[in-house]
Amino acid sequence: MGERILHLIIKEFIQVLRDPRMKAMIFVLPVIQLLIFGYAVTTDVDRIKTVVVDSDRSVHSRRLVEGFTSSGLFSIIAYPESDAEITEDLDRGRAVVGINIKKGFAEDLLSGKHPVVQILVDGTNSNDGTLAMNYAQRIISDFGRDDRSRDLVNVQGRAWYNPDLKSRNYNVPGVIAIILLMTSLLLTSMAIVREKEIGTMEQLMVTPMRPIEFILGKSLPFAIICFIDVIVVSFAGMAWFKIPIRGSMPLLLFAATLFLMSCIGIGLLISTISKTQQEALMSSFFFYFPAILLSGFMFPISNMPIPVQWMTTINPLRYFLVIIRGIFLKGTGLAELWTQLVALALLGVFFLLFSVSRFKKTID
Repeated sequence: MGERILHLIIKEFIQVLRDPRMKAMIFVLPVIQLLIFGYAVTTDVDRIKTVVVDSDRSVHSRRLVEGFTSSGLFSIIAYPESDAEITEDLDRGRAVVGINIKKGFAEDLLSGKHPVVQILVDGTNSNDGTLAMNYAQRIISDFGRDDRSRDLVNVQGRAWYNPDLKSRNYNVPGVIAIILLMTSLLLTSMAIVREKEIGTMEQLMVTPMRPIEFILGKSLPFAIICFIDVIVVSFAGMAWFKIPIRGSMPLLLFAATLFLMSCIGIGLLISTISKTQQEALMSSFFFYFPAILLSGFMFPISNMPIPVQWMTTINPLRYFLVIIRGIFLKGTGLAELWTQLVALALLGVFFLLFSVSRFKKTID
């Protein structure tokens, strides 16, 4: 049994690695994807395009405008003369924020009144609009406090696990998990159907090889390749993006192994039910995109309807995201992550056994 599996593993390695383009897709493309997605997937908002109407033209109004420019969050691109010009800039997408400082701003400020500063925000993108509004309100609020009110309350805030509140520290570990899912799915979903297309499936079936041996021989090479990808992409993310890893690397690799069991099981299942490589590719993406949407990577699972939350329990990416983010950012260990690890193990065993049973039905 072991010798037959070994020969099939060697055959798979030779078949996959003899093609230079395939080697580049396996080892180089994931790193490129990490670099692109690591920069692209971010919820940080800075250098917000802003226009300012300063009808007061006083020292105090200029100080307020300087507060926006010095924050680094806002980039003032124009100083229109009227409210209508702000509306036009927002309508045409030239600006995201419009600040309107009314005449009499300094006079009201010095007399103890509460001057009004109008903030207009393009709310097309609700996330960016909300953040821009909060940033602008905070700057204006800080400007409006006098020295006496500053001393009344001493607020000391501290963010744990991600002190700079950089979304990249949160998103890059998730990107690593998604790249691993995509690579393992694409490789394994083509494995069996490729044998059908090139006509070698019949030759393998007349050998004494059992279905479980065939599945192991097909899956182990891709598991090893994807395991290497985990190491390469993780270290690339740490080195390039300066993402800290505060937890145990061996625990991360163990969790990645359990995650790969599920991914490879799903990929092999797709390969057994597909008749062509094109069909297998389309089926992989049919699973891939819902897996991302229902994983908590983009949207919190707690905000989803209850029936959808139940659907996420069969998604292995959901559990691996909790593990990889916990190990990278919080330094969490086995005591905190054992439930996710057990869930990954159960799903991995289920998908692998299901793919084996499906393969048996295919050849019967």
